[in-house]
Amino acid sequence: MCRDCGYTVKCRRCNISLTYHEYSNTLKCHYCGYETKNLQICPSCRSKNIKYFGTGTEKLQSEIQKLFPNATTIRMDIDTVSKKNSHEEILNKFKNENIDILIGTQMVVKGHHFPNVTLVGVIAADNSLNIEDYRANERTFGILTQVAGRSGREKKGRVIVQTYNPENFVIECAKKQDYDVFYNTEIELRRQLKYPPFCDIIMFGISSSNKEEVELASKKLHNILEKNCKNYNVRLDIYRPVISPISKIKNKYRWRIIAKCNLNNSVVNLVNTTLEEYYKLKFKNTRVVADVNPNNMN
Repeated sequence: MCRDCGYTVKCRRCNISLTYHEYSNTLKCHYCGYETKNLQICPSCRSKNIKYFGTGTEKLQSEIQKLFPNATTIRMDIDTVSKKNSHEEILNKFKNENIDILIGTQMVVKGHHFPNVTLVGVIAADNSLNIEDYRANERTFGILTQVAGRSGREKKGRVIVQTYNPENFVIECAKKQDYDVFYNTEIELRRQLKYPPFCDIIMFGISSSNKEEVELASKKLHNILEKNCKNYNVRLDIYRPVISPISKIKNKYRWRIIAKCNLNNSVVNLVNTTLEEYYKLKFKNTRVVADVNPNNMN
């Protein structure tokens, strides 16, 4: 980001910021793989005052090596596990070669048995709380309790969580490993907000290489949905079409429509009828996908 004018370097094909990789001195997109040389001069104002925000695993490894110069480290993230069998090789090295510190993303959390690990640290535990997904609390609690389980499996262990919201009920429950309190709180929130399991969510994802067409197609689809709900007397709470949280991926502009319902045959038939009617409009560049209770709300 340019500290003088605020310009942020983004992917040409996706509407997300590029990530700086120190080892190759490049900027990369983690969605489509786009890569470009690191910028030294701001394309907007020609300033040289370009610096980085955030702490990725590569930056974290660099800082750890400064703080603990005698400690051996190994990293496990999307960059280091791209080759075949690299995942297993990294874990075996950590286990068998007396490496002091393993630094990684969520892939180090689940299903691994490290009997000699006595300390686990979590950086920026709030990040996963702030994503636009009704399961953000559930996923954060799951990650924190699972990563805590990597420490102290055979020896006494410790877990340190860095957070800007230590009083958040998810962080508190994870700290105490209190599943019952977390579940009772979260299930009541979902009941009040009518989220699963008290309803089903259907997300219509609309994508197109044409920015104007995807907006028009989204509004047309929304109109057909509302019309068919009245015609077939099917209860469906339909929200107006909006731009997706990540508005462009791989040169495709993205919109979405979210509907809440109790899924049954009538709803399935209505969705199928709506899609059949929509495709008769023949938007050439636009694709629609209907996803029930999607794993990813982006």
